[in-house]
Amino acid sequence: MRTLCVIPAHMASSRFPGKPLKPLLGLPLILHVWHRCRLYQGFERVVVATCDSEIHSVIEGAGGQAIMTSDAHERATDRVEEAVAKLDASLFNDDLVIMVQGDEVLMQPEMADTIVAAYQREKPAVVNLASRLVRESDHDDPNTVKVVTAPDGRALYFSRAPIPSRSRASSTPMYQQTGVMGFAPSFLRRFGELPQTPLEIIESVDMLRVLEHGLPLKLVFTESETIGVDTPSDLARAEKALSRDPTTRLYLT
Repeated sequence: MRTLCVIPAHMASSRFPGKPLKPLLGLPLILHVWHRCRLYQGFERVVVATCDSEIHSVIEGAGGQAIMTSDAHERATDRVEEAVAKLDASLFNDDLVIMVQGDEVLMQPEMADTIVAAYQREKPAVVNLASRLVRESDHDDPNTVKVVTAPDGRALYFSRAPIPSRSRASSTPMYQQTGVMGFAPSFLRRFGELPQTPLEIIESVDMLRVLEHGLPLKLVFTESETIGVDTPSDLARAEKALSRDPTTRLYLT
């Protein structure tokens, strides 16, 4: 099985413009994500998909590969689909495309391995990694996308609201959606052809497009901390976490 990694990134974030090039420990955010993805030995290729020449130049300057995409994409998955089509990698349907969003600064190689293992075991069309939330403030934060699942691991719903409710249980399992997900190549192409859906637009969560079209989505879980950098305060929190993380030393040195 061939496995490609595509990292979508763009400068025009509504909540934090220019965040891919914001420095953490002296290195732009997008380069942290790129380096951390490259640490996973199972990727045949790690590519950044962007519509911005500044990001393209930074990646190419570090010796990486970047692909220019349209600036009209509203969802990261649509950008990944265009990039894979431009790569013309001749992927078969039992190959795998893993998307790691360009702000998943605590991406770990074992997270990719978890996605790959689930895909090899069950061959779902989509596999999304979810990580445990340990702070109630993150559960309440609308910048954090929460997820609830069925007992068999099927995603039931994604929301920026605090789901499930903590009002009736003293110990509620709280998980957030991460921007780490795997796609069967044929489904990635199909996803790009599906029209956007009402709840996807309301919640601004592209994986709701999958659920609203009645398609299954498999969730896998990690107990490791993840941080999607959506605000300047996230950036400060991420920098502290990176300084403590042993993985960071593998590429910063």
